[in-house]
Amino acid sequence: MFNSYGFVLFFLPVVIALYYIGNRIKPVCGKVILILSSLLFYSYGRTDMLKYLGISMLVNYVFALLINKKLISNRLMLGFPVALNVGLLIYFKYTDFFLSTIGNMSGIEFKPYILVLPLGISFYTFQQIAYIVAVNKDEIRKVSLIDYCCYILYFPKIIMGPLMEPVDFMSQINDGTRKKIDIDNIAKGVKIFSLGLIKKALFADAYSRAVVWIYGNLNEAMALDIVFLCLFYTFEIYFDFSGYSDMAVGVSTMLNIDLPINFDSPYKALSIRDFWKRWHISLTKFLTKYIYIPLGGSRKGKIFTYVNVMIVFLISGLWHGANWTFVLWGVLHGLLSCFDRWSEPFAVKVLKPVRWFLTFAAVNILWLLFSAESISQWGRMLERMVKTSGLNLLSAASLPDGMLGFMNMIMFIILTFIILLIPQNNYKTKDKLNAFYLVLASLSFIWGVLCLGNESTFVYFGF
Repeated sequence: MFNSYGFVLFFLPVVIALYYIGNRIKPVCGKVILILSSLLFYSYGRTDMLKYLGISMLVNYVFALLINKKLISNRLMLGFPVALNVGLLIYFKYTDFFLSTIGNMSGIEFKPYILVLPLGISFYTFQQIAYIVAVNKDEIRKVSLIDYCCYILYFPKIIMGPLMEPVDFMSQINDGTRKKIDIDNIAKGVKIFSLGLIKKALFADAYSRAVVWIYGNLNEAMALDIVFLCLFYTFEIYFDFSGYSDMAVGVSTMLNIDLPINFDSPYKALSIRDFWKRWHISLTKFLTKYIYIPLGGSRKGKIFTYVNVMIVFLISGLWHGANWTFVLWGVLHGLLSCFDRWSEPFAVKVLKPVRWFLTFAAVNILWLLFSAESISQWGRMLERMVKTSGLNLLSAASLPDGMLGFMNMIMFIILTFIILLIPQNNYKTKDKLNAFYLVLASLSFIWGVLCLGNESTFVYFGF
């Protein structure tokens, strides 16, 4: 993982050095270095994951060749590899979910398959689909095995994104001007990697410990405890995922490859639609391009627009996981997005602070659903927020050792809001190199490395 001693102090510097040495020998050598290092990164500690990824890549590459050589031309056959990718994702991720749902509805008990979920399958499946579509549209005229492997396996993005269009990646990996080491890009990459590292090591992990503790003592939680739980998980998932994205962008910048922006200060959003233009941007763009627009987008009138929006958000919810909480989370975001479209002429007249507060509150409540074990648990927590009052778990007397005192926790939350709402997004400032960023990045890197002993998994590793 990015937040480990092995990655920061050994894997990353060695790969960067070998990549540029390989490029000096021959550009194809640099690509081979990327492929081999990506295979090591992906399979480290879990070599069994390679067989699933290998089968997926072999099948998709064969279809890409057939399409490229015009050996497959009718629309049914062109849709087959896309359907196959989606089918494999459904099989591994949702088989037990569907069986348990059918069992609950019919009263028939099905034996669970307990399938192993291939690492990063949600992300690399979408990348496979994007590649097949690009070949079909002649956006990629030459299907090269080594370029294809670089695109799918590229280690900064294979497990958690950001999702990237194959044409953008191919043009960069084959650009001769990007083959030589660029000291400015190394500096920019180290800077944004360090800022991402501190997001994960300091903020995300601190809030994660608080979330786990409150969930572990949920029966004793009162209204304000649940409010704080909402806030803590809202902060955790942002710092965790955007921290990973920053680190991925930083690593890639050191290799002279530009990954797309994935987060743009989402908690500054003034509506749910605005939120989704800022949160997991690469996924939103993928769903828009490959699902919303082919369905007709907003070209067929308001009713069909709302239906298409709901379909996209339903798919987004299912993509995140095999649980009714994710389905409902997607549906509710879809409904709020439709409401935003309908109420936009009136909403613009509402004061911005009010619009921000309502959006932030809605996002918080839906993140609580996202983190809950079940819809019923989410319902009980909302009920407790309404029917109880006061603070129990997070009172100074009940806080366990290792957690911040109550007043320190309040100061930490205030600091968090300042970071979320005032500075510009890290991605948008990645090209700025000055004394301020030198000091900030240095402190972030040192502090982040000191926290690596408490290495933890990223939230989106499970998706």
